[in-house]
Amino acid sequence: MLPAVEALVDIRPARTIFTRFLPPYSEDEAVGAWKSYYQKWAGMTRAQMAPELLDLVPSLARYIPPAAVVDKTVYSPRFQPHLIRSLRAANADTIVVTGGETDVCVAATVMGAIDHGLQVVLPIDAVFGSADETHDAMLRIFQSRFALQLVTCTTEELLEDWKP
Repeated sequence: MLPAVEALVDIRPARTIFTRFLPPYSEDEAVGAWKSYYQKWAGMTRAQMAPELLDLVPSLARYIPPAAVVDKTVYSPRFQPHLIRSLRAANADTIVVTGGETDVCVAATVMGAIDHGLQVVLPIDAVFGSADETHDAMLRIFQSRFALQLVTCTTEELLEDWKP
């Protein structure tokens, strides 16, 4: 899916916002239900993971700037007010969502965007999940339940649509 994401960013790098999930430094910094999550998965805290695992992959990092990065500490970027303000300031009424995982961060991002009244475009070859079963199930849910607020397509179809 990385070549699909790169193809999309190539067309509009200045209108690209990468969101990056940053776990807490340690499980002690986690709050609420996240505390038990990081107690079980302590290896996913910044204290125990290699710092480079938090970086964007080099083929995407090369777009910064003009692309921007918004860090988030939860699955959804919708709780990051500065991201919504940035989208509103740019008069964005539609977002293209790419990345992973389809049944976690992608789903949370899609739902947050819909909650904020944004139309969502989801190129199905530019998202991934860690398990085919849940990835496929989420795509079916998006296509059937959210068809008025979300459009699924391929990257090729989207790029064709973006041509002048």
